[in-house]
Parts: sequence; structure tokens; C-alpha cells
Amino acid sequence: MNIDVESKLLIVDDLPENLLALEALIRAPGRVVYRAASAEAALALLLEHEFALAIVDVQMPGMNGFELAELMRGTERTRHIPIIFVSAAGRELNYAFQGYESGAVDFLHKPLDPHAVISKVNVFVDLHRHRKALRHEMDQLAAAHHKQEELVQQLQHTQRELERAVRMRDDFMSMVSHELRTPLNTLYLEAQLRQLHLSKGNLANFSPERLPAMIERDQRQIRNMVRLIDDMLDVTRMRRDALSIQTKPVDLAVLSRAVVENLRQQAEAAGSAITLEAPAELRGVWDEFRIEQVLTNLLTNALRYGGGKPVTMAVSREGDTARVTVRDQGIGIAPEDHGRIFEQFERTDHSRKHAAGLGLGLYITRKIVSLHAGHIGVESAPGEGSRFVLDLPLQPPAADAAAQQET
Repeated sequence: MNIDVESKLLIVDDLPENLLALEALIRAPGRVVYRAASAEAALALLLEHEFALAIVDVQMPGMNGFELAELMRGTERTRHIPIIFVSAAGRELNYAFQGYESGAVDFLHKPLDPHAVISKVNVFVDLHRHRKALRHEMDQLAAAHHKQEELVQQLQHTQRELERAVRMRDDFMSMVSHELRTPLNTLYLEAQLRQLHLSKGNLANFSPERLPAMIERDQRQIRNMVRLIDDMLDVTRMRRDALSIQTKPVDLAVLSRAVVENLRQQAEAAGSAITLEAPAELRGVWDEFRIEQVLTNLLTNALRYGGGKPVTMAVSREGDTARVTVRDQGIGIAPEDHGRIFEQFERTDHSRKHAAGLGLGLYITRKIVSLHAGHIGVESAPGEGSRFVLDLPLQPPAADAAAQQET
């Protein structure tokens, strides 16, 4: 890979005229030549710059070239810099051998042969550029490898999410089939029983006194199926972020009394009783249908898991917020399950033993409350019942109100 690499060259000599002559000889485009008149000055430059080559005179006052080379080899930052020694001493002094022992890659004798100097410098500059290019490619490969690992992790995460979605879909279909089968089977058995009575002429079972109870049993099973279907539709809408909220002035106290009255018969069937504590009126701006759905879900759960004991719902105003609490005295919820019960299809192991359901009621409830900029939480412990606390702002946030009007 071709990349622009600036090669820095260091020349060290105590004679200025030698420095000028050598710089003029090795200067070329893409090269920067640094001059040092002593080994000490060279060390200072070595700490600041990364050099492709150092050309060092052997005979200098103070620290000589060999001593400078030994210091360079003892430092991690400079130990890999190639060193070419230059000496005016005769070959008989065997400086070349000492230079190679000090870590030199070459040794030149003065007077210098310009062609030899240029050729050797070109070789080391090219080596430096190739080394830089290789390092650049390795960095790019490392970055690509890191990016590839991130992509693999994302793919694995996506695969896990898809597998989870498939499992949830299968579980959902299984639960829906199971939950719908229960009321359907009841209706089917009731129909068969009535057909049997009719075939035998047992018209007493269809007397005016018995018909209301018969109709009520049928309506209860139909309501159960309608609620299951509504829950499934709501979950589908929430996944598309299409759950509609249409706010208008609502009296929460009146709405609460209506919900409690609608559930009287279900409470009697569960052997329980619902007590409502509410002011004469509590007005706010909400989606009446959705808030009714929330209150119904909370009370239905309280009756379902309340063990036939009394259920209390309290409605009050706390500043600019309406608060609704629903308290039962049933099986309770373990602290570690307090967050999980608000997720879709999530039910505690204990709750599954006491009542059927899709595990969608509280998930839908939390979503509706969130769309009203409210909050819902639970206080509970196993065997001590549960207390659900719902807080709703009396007025929706301005941004949310504008968005709802556009919808």
C-alpha cells in the first residue's frame, strides 16, 4: 500500500561544515534532515522525533559516537534506529569492528563517496517507508478485525433476539390456544348438555328461573374470549407503536365507581368483595377507555390472585397527580419478580398455579400508563398480598397532547 511517509534523518558531527555538506548530499523530497553538533544534542532530538536513520561521526569531543550508539540501544524508543558511523581515522584503528559491536548497520570512512552515501541512505529510507506502510496495513487489519468482531457480536445478538422472538411467538400461540380453548370448551360442553336435555325432553332445565344463570355463564365465557382477543390486538398495536390514546376530560372517581360496579358479579364469583374509597369527583385529562382498561386489569388481577379475600381500591389526588391504589390480600409477589411481571408474557411460577392468563394484562397496563406520562409500581411480598400504585398526571404533557391531536 502506498502511503505518504515523511522520513526524518539525523546527522551528528561536531564540525558545522561536515553537517552542511552531508545534509546537502542526502536531502531529497519527502525527507527532513536534523543536525546535531554533539551527542547530547542528538539525544535531545532522538527524544522528540522518530528517525529513519542516524549518521553519526565517531570522533567527537565529550561523548563520542560509540557511546551515543550504546545509549540509543539501551532505550526502547531509539534502539531500532539504524546507525551509520562515519570516521576520518585510518582503517588500521579497527573502528569499523567497534562500530558494529556498538550496533551500527554500516561504517563509512572519510572522505565520503557521495554515491555510496546516497545509495545507503536511499536503502534505509525505503526500508523505513516499507516498515511504516506495513505498520499502517497492520493497524488497518487490526481495525478491520475489531470491526469484524463487532459485526459478529451484533449478528450473534440479532440471532439471539430472533430466536427469542420465535420462541415468544411459539409460546404466545401455545398460550393463546390454551387460553381460548378453556372458555370454548366450557361453551361447547354447555351446548352439548343442553342438547342432551332437549333430546330427552328435560325442559325443566330451561325454566325462566334457570335461564338468567345459564345466560350469565355463557356471557362470562364470551367476555373471557373477547378480553383475550383484545389483549392480543393491543400487543400487536404496541409492537407497531400504534396503540392509540385519545384524551378528554374524565372524572376518575365516577369511572372508578363504574368499573367496580361492572366487576361486582366477578367478585362474588371469586368469593371476594371490592371496597372503593374515592372522592366525590377527581377530574383530569385522560383516555377514558384506556384508563378503564387499566383499572379493570388491576382489579381483575386482584380478584384472580386475592384468594377470595377483600380487595380495596383507593382513588385520591396528590397535588397535580391522581393516585389509584389496588390492594389485595392474596398470594403476593416475590421482590425479584416485581419488574418482570410488567413484561409481556411474563408471569410468576406461583401465579401460574392459581389462575390462567396470557401474562399481558400488566404489560398493556404499563404501556397505557406510560403513554399518559404516568407511573405504575407494586409493593408486595409472598403471602402478604400486593399493592399496586398508579400515578397519573391530571394534565398530559404539552408535547404529548400536541402529538395526540395530530394523531
